[in-house]
Amino acid sequence: MRGLILCLAVIIWLQPAPRLLAQPLPGTVRPVHTYSIVARDPDSGELGVAVQSHWFSVGTLVPWAKAGVGAIATQSFIDVRYGAEGLVLLGQGKSAAQALTLLLRADPTPELRQVGMIDARGRIAQHTGRSCIRYAGQLAGGNFAVQANLMRRRGVPEAMASAFRAARGSLAERMLAALDAAQAAGGDLRGRQSAALLVVRAQASERPWEDTLVDLRVEDNPAPLRELRRLLTLNSAYTQMNLGDHALERNDIDGALAHYGAAEALAPGNVEMKFWHAVSLVNAQRIDAALPVFAEVFRADAGWRELVPRLVDAQLLVADPAALVRIQHQMLQPELEQ
Repeated sequence: MRGLILCLAVIIWLQPAPRLLAQPLPGTVRPVHTYSIVARDPDSGELGVAVQSHWFSVGTLVPWAKAGVGAIATQSFIDVRYGAEGLVLLGQGKSAAQALTLLLRADPTPELRQVGMIDARGRIAQHTGRSCIRYAGQLAGGNFAVQANLMRRRGVPEAMASAFRAARGSLAERMLAALDAAQAAGGDLRGRQSAALLVVRAQASERPWEDTLVDLRVEDNPAPLRELRRLLTLNSAYTQMNLGDHALERNDIDGALAHYGAAEALAPGNVEMKFWHAVSLVNAQRIDAALPVFAEVFRADAGWRELVPRLVDAQLLVADPAALVRIQHQMLQPELEQ
């Protein structure tokens, strides 16, 4: 019996591994001609992808990233499995070059693909198939790779690389600078429609829902990069709000107020941020500081007035009767001023 088990094990071991990308599945190939960047921040280890294209909802197809594993952009006549299966291979410990080589060998039409990969150690792999529509090209540097096809003119990868190297700020901001440079250099021959930005942590955590730092998409917009930058600023503002909430949980009132102030500086017109800031101030027994914030919110939109008693009922706004009277007075101020 033991010999039979050993023979079966040998037979299974000798069977060829399933061929990656062996047959295109319906709906996996899309003519998403575009430009993109994959990058790693050498200081934080964060990994990211940024892309713009004249194609609806490019963010659902081109960018792939996983914390502690790598980042991938799959484009031209794309097969999304370069992203999905590429991350699996990187997660198994293969380098970017090894993963891309395996995928290209298994692809019946690699000449149609354009792919950029970076693994968690910053190693780069790229491929631009001979059938990618001109102008098509790629360029790799330290901890980044840019790739483009169907461009209006030559030089887009060079412009992207130069902008990324010169940019300052977070990884997301520097990748956006590369996309801006691509557009300024001529961009997609067809114009522009959608864009996406994806950034993940250097290492996976026990809370995978916290491993993605930025995941923003502009599905259909005449100026997708401008809109993506606006969303990135708003994303940063809400990150500060979350940090403020965490500080409150630790009873770090001054820290919370600093984060809330930073959030409002990034998004000064955001009424909701001001409202929850005021609620937090009340719960921290800083009613005098909360009242002018409430007044500003209530002047901007009367709907927030109705939320106050609901929060009291839900015990999410905790204040003594005298404090509630003062808040109610602020609720009446917009009517008194009319």
